Amino acid sequence: MRSRPVILHLDLDAFFAAVEQRDKPSLRGKPVVVGGTGPRSVVSTASYEARRYGIHSAMSGAEARRRCPNAAFLGSRFGAYRMASDVVMAALHELSPLVEPLSLDEAFVDLSAGDHPDLGAEAVRVIAERLRATIRHRTGLTASVGAGTSKLVAKIASDLDKPDGLLVVPPGDELALLHGLPVTRLWGVGPATAQRLQRIGVTTVADLAAVPVEELVGLVGQVVGAGLAAQAAGLDDRAVVADRETKSVGAEETFDTDVADLARLRDELDLMAGRTARRLRGSGHSGRTVTLKVRLHDFRTLSRSMTLPGATDDESTLRRVVRKLLSEVDVSDGVRLIGVAVSGLSDHVQDELPDLVPAIAVPVTAPAAASPALPEPARRWPPGLDVEHTEHGRGWVQGSGVGRVTVRFETAHDPPGRVRTFGTDDPDLAEVPPAAYAWVQ
Repeated sequence: MRSRPVILHLDLDAFFAAVEQRDKPSLRGKPVVVGGTGPRSVVSTASYEARRYGIHSAMSGAEARRRCPNAAFLGSRFGAYRMASDVVMAALHELSPLVEPLSLDEAFVDLSAGDHPDLGAEAVRVIAERLRATIRHRTGLTASVGAGTSKLVAKIASDLDKPDGLLVVPPGDELALLHGLPVTRLWGVGPATAQRLQRIGVTTVADLAAVPVEELVGLVGQVVGAGLAAQAAGLDDRAVVADRETKSVGAEETFDTDVADLARLRDELDLMAGRTARRLRGSGHSGRTVTLKVRLHDFRTLSRSMTLPGATDDESTLRRVVRKLLSEVDVSDGVRLIGVAVSGLSDHVQDELPDLVPAIAVPVTAPAAASPALPEPARRWPPGLDVEHTEHGRGWVQGSGVGRVTVRFETAHDPPGRVRTFGTDDPDLAEVPPAAYAWVQ
């Protein structure tokens, strides 16, 4: 076990919602829910103002709207979240080469691999305070940080002082921190395991520490039982593992009602192929394997994949592939969700594919007809989308429907902006990528 509190855990506070409030001045201090607007949408992140109404991640969008109908319900803008995350991860790498991202908004850091002359508890506190100040200055966002001798302690410490908090647990204080907590704070204790433990009188980590390991193994199995016993004793020697590579890029959509119209499903896939292609290019990736995900009316989830000869980030190619994959699925009874993902990622696009089979003589025939161009899908204006108008400048979509789209014109550095309404086919209004400007405190 480590003898110094060298493991940091950083968690950006209400990350997706915080980015939306940062970039949309009219939403600051107001309840914001990110995750979509339909009755089948699921909350991804809720701002702290929305959490006061009992809204939390994984709640249905319909329930969130019932609890707080006046909240701003927005779609996700992964491009903006990725840019903010990249800035934060770069700041972590300035502290140490050992950074283990868990998601866009969460990571572990092992300070012992960095250039730090003193890593006692007070020195670590100073490092963490500077880190939080750096993140606020560079991104306009707040972060909660925990530090301790293990991943377990650091993660719990960051959770205990949110939002915008810092808790350093000195060596020797681990059990004092852990034993007063509910057992559900430990990794591996979900509702089912908590219920089993409660049957034998275990509700806190201190209760758990008093149970013989043999009894725990008999109750929840060898792996989980031994792991819980170690956590209750404050034992966790897991290493911080450096950056995990992105494995896939994609997009998906949950429909408000089941869709059996094949033409509409093709149009939805065209839009997703476009979003996926833009995300690939934005992240500097291309990919070889294209996967279609379909969740049917009865909740069965099917997937179909095709591996291409070379890596691509081309929207037209993705559209053709996912349309072909869709033709292999029976959607006549209705579809709840549909999605596109590209995996087998690389950092280049293969412009010319190599010969994959030996050349053979082919009889001369009339030239094959060129593949017909796919029609451009109708423009959609999900709430929160970044847009730009030739006269009014940059803004974001507040809502749309019945052939109209309402836009609030403001950016992160503006006061709350004015609102205008346009036709959904207005040629002067266009979707644009999130602004890549530096945040100024």
